[in-house]
Amino acid sequence: MSYELADRLVIGIASSALFDLTESDAVFREQGEESYRAYQERHVGDRLRPGSAFPFIRRLLSLNDLGEVDDPLVEVIVLSRNDPDTGLRVMRSIEGHGLPISRAVFMQGHSPHRFMPALNMSLFLSANETDVREAVAAGLPAGHVLGAPYEDDVDDHDLRISFDFDGVLATDASEQVFQEGGMEKFRAHEVTNAAIPHDAGPLRDFLANVNRIQQREEQERRKNPDYRIRLHVSIVTARNAPAHERPVQSLKGWGVTVNDAFFLGGIDKGRIMKILKPHIFFDDQQGHLESTSRTTPSVHVPFGKLNEPAAPAARAVAGAVASPGVGDTSLTHR
Repeated sequence: MSYELADRLVIGIASSALFDLTESDAVFREQGEESYRAYQERHVGDRLRPGSAFPFIRRLLSLNDLGEVDDPLVEVIVLSRNDPDTGLRVMRSIEGHGLPISRAVFMQGHSPHRFMPALNMSLFLSANETDVREAVAAGLPAGHVLGAPYEDDVDDHDLRISFDFDGVLATDASEQVFQEGGMEKFRAHEVTNAAIPHDAGPLRDFLANVNRIQQREEQERRKNPDYRIRLHVSIVTARNAPAHERPVQSLKGWGVTVNDAFFLGGIDKGRIMKILKPHIFFDDQQGHLESTSRTTPSVHVPFGKLNEPAAPAARAVAGAVASPGVGDTSLTHR
């Protein structure tokens, strides 16, 4: 009997996002591939330390207690550039940490992102920037995990997910209006089109699948009044009034929801993250992530015009200016 993925939230995770591979990467860089392979074989029984995306993945998988044991709501699949031999340490570390991840794709030296549609994935996370950019260029939902591992509060059983809006949940069409015409033109454009939903961006479908799990939580709470909701979703954007209405209308038009919305109008997002404490935050602009990644597991979604290779000057401006879109050196074999 085949195992169907169609009705599940499926996430692809690279070992570089799930675990801290600092030591392994150093061996590869300094001594080469053969030494790296020998190092992994010697340490195959040594459990890898959690990486930046580990708390997010652990909590996401814990929501499978809302479903049946043989019919989980969430499926996480390892997508790796390792070959099966060097991938053994990753799989043993997954088992050692008690993560219910049993499926993996190991592609020796090749990016496995092209298998995402076949595996019904609505997100791929990696610390390999090249792999992520290739996936996004192919129209696939992917994010580059930034920063060092973060201390995780194991007594906190909630899962908080935060999104920027433009270039993440929506396309960057309005961001382009801002870049070309400035703030006044952007605001006028958004007010004129307030009732017209944006076109969906790379992570809209991921949010829709997260909402399905939230609906299961609501069903559980109706059956059991003592059940406490664990999954919370917010948008954190540099938009403010009068440009706030169109995102709200867009979410409604797409049939998706968020619990909270922060329309910051240029206020540093990092300040909000220190209090909100999301377990993962998605943004399309590097400049904003420089602030959030100091305290928060942050993911760069390299989508849209500002992230095109030919636009370095525009990216520099975006990092210095509060634009409405606010709203690695990892190894190639990971």
